Amino acid sequence: MAVGVAKRANLREAFGVNLINLTALICAVALLAGCAVPPQGTSAEDLANYEAAVASIGCVMFGESDYLPVEFQTGLTREQVIALTQYELAAGKAEKLPEGGVKLITGACA
Repeated sequence: MAVGVAKRANLREAFGVNLINLTALICAVALLAGCAVPPQGTSAEDLANYEAAVASIGCVMFGESDYLPVEFQTGLTREQVIALTQYELAAGKAEKLPEGGVKLITGACA
């Protein structure tokens, strides 16, 4: 245990960094990096097509009758549409509705 404390103290002296602050910074950067790109298996073009398709149905994704036309227009699977919806929520481009569902709030849906 004392060896671990000594190693942390040496790192702090060598780099002038508190390891807790460094860890928090690394986690924050990782979270931001994760939000900057569309979900795995989708592209920026898929995202643009998704946003246009959702706008064409009134900007709200609530049930089967909303998901099917978006899937058809984009050529994406249900899983990809759900992943893009989650991405839009995380990016602040959509909001959850109190009655359920999600509404896009940027672009053509602003």
